[in-house]
Amino acid sequence: MHFGAHLGVLALLFKFKEMTEIINKILYSDLGTNFNNAALLVFRILLAVELFRVHGMKKFRVENGQREHVPNPLHLPEKLNGLVATFSDTIVPFLIILGIGTRLVVLPTIGVTAIGYFVVHRKDSLEVRDVPYMYTLSLLLILALGAGKYSLDAYLLTFINN
Repeated sequence: MHFGAHLGVLALLFKFKEMTEIINKILYSDLGTNFNNAALLVFRILLAVELFRVHGMKKFRVENGQREHVPNPLHLPEKLNGLVATFSDTIVPFLIILGIGTRLVVLPTIGVTAIGYFVVHRKDSLEVRDVPYMYTLSLLLILALGAGKYSLDAYLLTFINN
């Protein structure tokens, strides 16, 4: 091998190491005690079930021949707006329950709920604004803490590092 090939291999190894470090930071989450990790698991499950039950199921219902109207305050293409909202309310809850890619998968749902709070419901009463506010705070907590020790993220991290 010539010198350039050695540099190329070293660059690839360095990039792989960097990627592994990034993946570790995204997946790692351990709240110290089994009780804390179990509490986070229960919190994730209850939050995700409620998100799917209340908001996700609406995406499948047809009332008066019409599907749920999804507000589009950012004026995105309608299909993209509907896709993001549907993904956030139907797929993301299951990924949160499983705890897979948790810090990444909550991002679109945080976006949807924060836009609901700050834009869609900004002039509504506090009682109406409370729902997107509480979802946003809860999802931000999951973003900060990760999925915890009882998750597929923790399993993947163990697999990657061994």
